[in-house]
Amino acid sequence: MRLVIDAPDAIADGIAVKDSIAVNGVCLTAVDVDTRVITFDVVPETVMRSTFGTLAAGDAVNLELSLRLGDRLGGHLVYGHVDATAAILAKEVEGQGHRLTVATPSSIQSFIVEKGYVTLDGVSLTVASVASGRFTIALIPETSKRTTLGRKGAADRVNLEVDPVARYAQAAVSAYAATNSSTDELAWAYEI
Repeated sequence: MRLVIDAPDAIADGIAVKDSIAVNGVCLTAVDVDTRVITFDVVPETVMRSTFGTLAAGDAVNLELSLRLGDRLGGHLVYGHVDATAAILAKEVEGQGHRLTVATPSSIQSFIVEKGYVTLDGVSLTVASVASGRFTIALIPETSKRTTLGRKGAADRVNLEVDPVARYAQAAVSAYAATNSSTDELAWAYEI
């Protein structure tokens, strides 16, 4: 797939060929850049693991430039490595914003925790609540206005990335548990 995005404002920020740019939360490499458009090659693996197969000409997308060393980190860490796609189950007005209910794929259930975070279509968000097979996000008006999440609703699908810190923490605990048959040392460490 060849993805061509009209993004003159992003290009004005200094995008160049070979730059990594997240498109709807998927890290892609710019293969061509002119004054108006950025072009990406999207391989079948990426199409299969994301919502890119459903994009049509004219669809809006979320663009996020890579963080540069020395930039201020004003949010969560996002890698652009999609873990799963998920369905939006409901979108309800809540105060001046919206509450989005999203299905939780079973493969990532353990990473979704209340007040933790997830990334939906490249937008880093705090998890408001968790229930069996679902979680909710409280969208503020600014997020709805500036991202595609404001246009999405029930039955739409989103690219979902879990908190990379949670991923590494869970892998470390699993590795520790696999090498130690006794949990006494771990239990002792938590008593301190």
